[in-house]
Amino acid sequence: MSQTSRRQFLALSAAPGLLPAFSWAQSPASPTWPTRPVRLLVAYPPGGVSDVVARLLAERLQGPLGQPVVIENKAGASGAIAMDAVAKSAPDGYTLGFSAISPLTLSPHLGKLPYDPAHDLVPVVNVMASPVLLLATPGSGLADFAGLLAQARKLPGQVRWATAGQASLGHIMLEQLRAAAQVDITHVPYKGGGQQMTDALSSQFEVLSTNASAAVLQHVKSGRLQPLAVGAASRLEALPKVPTLAELGYPAANLASQFGLLAPARTPAAVVERINAEVNRVLAQPDVRSRLLASENLPVGGKASDFARLIAQESEANARIIRQAGIKAE
Repeated sequence: MSQTSRRQFLALSAAPGLLPAFSWAQSPASPTWPTRPVRLLVAYPPGGVSDVVARLLAERLQGPLGQPVVIENKAGASGAIAMDAVAKSAPDGYTLGFSAISPLTLSPHLGKLPYDPAHDLVPVVNVMASPVLLLATPGSGLADFAGLLAQARKLPGQVRWATAGQASLGHIMLEQLRAAAQVDITHVPYKGGGQQMTDALSSQFEVLSTNASAAVLQHVKSGRLQPLAVGAASRLEALPKVPTLAELGYPAANLASQFGLLAPARTPAAVVERINAEVNRVLAQPDVRSRLLASENLPVGGKASDFARLIAQESEANARIIRQAGIKAE
């Protein structure tokens, strides 16, 4: 991806829109925060890109905060389990969540949740935009995207597509593609990226959608996984010959993930501002930027209000997509 493309993608991911940001009441901050370790609940299992980035953030935040940032993986329900735990935690700045925004922008439109994204959680900072890779597994026999569609039409329902879970971005991508290409592909939801990747390498299904990461790209470079398409604003530097889904004629399926930090509603405004500032400083560190960009993940940062506005916009857009596609919770 060119530097210009990176800037365009970054601008699109955080551009202010016409929708108002979500509004959460916040109480005054304690000037001594933090005086004890901070928990960071990761919405996915160990081993995936979100876990790797969360651990990098935790490591770099420990120094400026003067307290350990302890990772706790709480996978399941496409991130809703972790977000529910964050929503129900004390709003004191000692429990944060790291997740894609899908538990706030997708899951609410597929069924009742134990938390209200617009009132129980407060966006803190948008950490990164992550392209989605569509990959074929070793035993699939697939070499390109055209081959995937041909096999799906020849063998309806027999091509299996693994995603990070029900109502994940990969699931929405699949549904958009199924509707536009009129193919019957079976959805295989996982609880996150770690086990999904293990099963992909042993050919437990034919294709998978997963966020870009150094580990995933290494499997592609070694030839164990075959890239078919990417969900991104433009082709990736690491995979210059792999087209985007928009290039292939499926712009509605050309989706990328946004990952960020969230806190319980009514977390003191000064605490939110402090965390936002410290994360922005971490994301500006050259080696952190290099590590994210090397895996084609784009550091974002910015204000909490920008992140809240993006979430509101994405939620509205996803409600329309889900309604038009007739997607139902399983």
